[in-house]
Amino acid sequence: MDVWSIVGWGGSALVVLSLLQTRILRLRILNLVGCVILVAFNAIVGVWPMVGMNAVLAVINVVHLWRLLRHRHDETEYQVLQVGETDAYLGYILDRHRKDITRFNPGFSAGTSPYAFLVQHGDRTVGVVLAHDAGTGRAQIDLDYVVPKYRDFTPGEFVYRRSDVFTQHGFRQVLAPPRMRDSARYLSNLGFHHDGEDLVLNL
Repeated sequence: MDVWSIVGWGGSALVVLSLLQTRILRLRILNLVGCVILVAFNAIVGVWPMVGMNAVLAVINVVHLWRLLRHRHDETEYQVLQVGETDAYLGYILDRHRKDITRFNPGFSAGTSPYAFLVQHGDRTVGVVLAHDAGTGRAQIDLDYVVPKYRDFTPGEFVYRRSDVFTQHGFRQVLAPPRMRDSARYLSNLGFHHDGEDLVLNL
């Protein structure tokens, strides 16, 4: 197998791999790279219909990536809705994603968080934040969950930084649970900092 055949197969493999991704951003990036490789490969071997098809797909990916990244931190694209801890729809979301939630939040138990927030992107629920009162003006996060498709984004910022859902309840700080210390980069991007053994966000 010559070098160009390897390049062609590699591009095809990337396109197939992209379709197996659950994260939207990762899917688009891998698909774009695969399409660009296939454009070059097919141009070299002279298969012009495939050049045209992959060029169009590459443009489509670029447009979608531009839209995704443009609205990544746009508060007009996301809404935070507070619901009751016994809300039927909240229960449905938690049950539907139970396995994924348990995977990233071992030990989490629903039904002990009086403060419940849904993060909406249009008509899609993309995240759930649950918390309880830890005293002294602090809200303790019990769950910060993002559905797989939106995990390359940080919809939690619209709960912590872009809305007043905590301050309107009298909270001045938010505490991250110890199990979220592995998500230090995510928390740092949201504004959390170390305060002794705690990860704290000042509101």
